[in-house]
Amino acid sequence: MSTPQATPSRGGTNLVLATLFFGVFALGCAELLVVGLLEPIAADLGVSIPAAGALVTSYALGLAIGGPILTALTIRLDRRAVLAGALVLFALANLAPVLITDYALFVVARGVDGAAQGLFVAVAFGVGTSIAPPERAGRAISVIISGVAVSAALGLPLGTAIGQTLGWRGSFTAIIVLSVIVLIATLALVPAVPGSRSGSAGQARYALAPRVLAVLGLNLVVFTSLYAALTYIVPFLRDVTGVPAAMVSVYLFVYGLATAVGSFSGGWFADRNAARTLVVGTTGMAAALLMLHLVGGDPILVALTMLLWGLFAFVMVPSLQLRVVSLAGPGGELAQSLPASAINIGVALGPIAGGIALSSSASAPVITGLAIALVGIAASVATGYLKPPPATTTAPTVQSTRRQRTGPASQA
Repeated sequence: MSTPQATPSRGGTNLVLATLFFGVFALGCAELLVVGLLEPIAADLGVSIPAAGALVTSYALGLAIGGPILTALTIRLDRRAVLAGALVLFALANLAPVLITDYALFVVARGVDGAAQGLFVAVAFGVGTSIAPPERAGRAISVIISGVAVSAALGLPLGTAIGQTLGWRGSFTAIIVLSVIVLIATLALVPAVPGSRSGSAGQARYALAPRVLAVLGLNLVVFTSLYAALTYIVPFLRDVTGVPAAMVSVYLFVYGLATAVGSFSGGWFADRNAARTLVVGTTGMAAALLMLHLVGGDPILVALTMLLWGLFAFVMVPSLQLRVVSLAGPGGELAQSLPASAINIGVALGPIAGGIALSSSASAPVITGLAIALVGIAASVATGYLKPPPATTTAPTVQSTRRQRTGPASQA
């Protein structure tokens, strides 16, 4: 495993975490960018809108599959160098659609984008937890992962606005500029963090242990539930709640703001007791979906419920990451990339489940999400009793996570 390095000062740690947050934000903006620009991209490339939608799918597949592969291949390398390499790869992949009009190349480039993001996020978690005090590992994770939530709340509308003003290629150019800024900040502010001495093969049996797979399954269930309902929330707001089209964006902004707040605050709860946070989060998420179904005709109560829904869903994310890494023990560095893969599989499955339900009514996807969330409650309670393997290493990343409270959800 990696060897310990000097811990930066509190101010230095905050600068590093801010750099990693900004990096995840930039990459998260690129992930969502296509969603708001599907129509102009399809028209410009001469393909159908469903074909343009494949750009979203290829990114998700690149992140879910390519991210762990690249993490395994680079696990022995210095972490700062890997972060920089991921940013260079990311920038080049985004440059391709700006310069070339070939649709197939665009699809491939999006897959490379996703793989680069998966690698960057996994390594960012490792760096963040290695430089933070052990008792603040969850908060370090929450700062980094909040970049995703903030990109969802702000990056998508900003990227869409730039695309409408400068053309969709202008939005991709802005992403490249952001990634270069992050690259410069990474080289200047992030300290050198040695890679693993054991290599990916030595870590794999810990990272893929049944106890780790169980929590990865919980990741998948949580986000399948979330996206089964969220994907079709606009028809719900329009047909069930009666929200005017001009106001839908306000409801989505409220939800996006709640996810950002949940991500930031979730680190504090993860440091207190990650297992218990997951039980409370899944229960709150199920309760919010039930309430959304029951009060769906009241616009004010629906807005408040969406606020709670976003908070409960994303307050769990730091705990999901922390539990996976701590349960992996000596395989923690390799396991850093696995939650993102599980989440993206859930993001892919959720719309399928919700879409099947949508054929019966506009509120059916919410009920589907609720049913899956109930499974999540049971899974969170069951996985709360899982324990990390016996201590066998002193690696900073594992050391910082092993000290967290990862016992039964009833543990104080």
